[in-house]
Amino acid sequence: MIRHIKFAKLCNFRDIGGYATEDGRAIQWQRLYRADSLGRLAGDDLTTFLALRVRTVIDLRHPSEVEKSGRVPEAEGQHYHNLPIEGRRWNISVYREETGVARYLADRYLEVTEDGIGNLRTALETIARTDSAPVVIHCAAGKDRTGILAAMVLSLAGVAEDDIVADYALTGLATERFMTDWRERHPDAPMWPGFGLAPAETMRLFLADMNALHGSIERYVTNVLRVAPATIDALRDHLLTEPDAEG
Repeated sequence: MIRHIKFAKLCNFRDIGGYATEDGRAIQWQRLYRADSLGRLAGDDLTTFLALRVRTVIDLRHPSEVEKSGRVPEAEGQHYHNLPIEGRRWNISVYREETGVARYLADRYLEVTEDGIGNLRTALETIARTDSAPVVIHCAAGKDRTGILAAMVLSLAGVAEDDIVADYALTGLATERFMTDWRERHPDAPMWPGFGLAPAETMRLFLADMNALHGSIERYVTNVLRVAPATIDALRDHLLTEPDAEG
């Protein structure tokens, strides 16, 4: 199966299927995708997207971003949810070179887990519904907000930490293209040293911090987000292959 799906205007659209879980199953292909902004879909790109028969789009951007950059084009049978999960805007002034990009990003991700509780819960509950699939989760670059939610889903499904980290770091393959495109569209916009980067250590730090603070991602989801255990079971049953089936 192909993980990365090529688009002319999108840089970071990929299938989250295929990852093995601790119980010997795997994430099913063509059930859950992650992406950068879908507001630029048009022409052949829109045709490619529609061929995926996506039923649910979860847009994690602020409404102001949606208004400025556009949302996924409407399609018959498709449901759109704007669920912004980022509360505090990033304060780049607190970035310190000595602590590094990964630590700065991981700290921002922890803020999202504090500020985005309601919409993170809704997003997970939406993904868990069988009639939602296929689902695309996306933000602007498909890196930070999308990376947080994708990591939670993979962790709840039982995917190993190394694979969760590797999935996050795959965004690095799109960084150069994303930054080139960004510069063309925002020639005078300043860039901080970590702009567009997705170092693997970011996700490893984030997962370690979540384990230290909450015991595990699952405990955070149940105790803080208040997602019902039955919903987590439904998410697993819906996303995972049957035991002994090929992933």
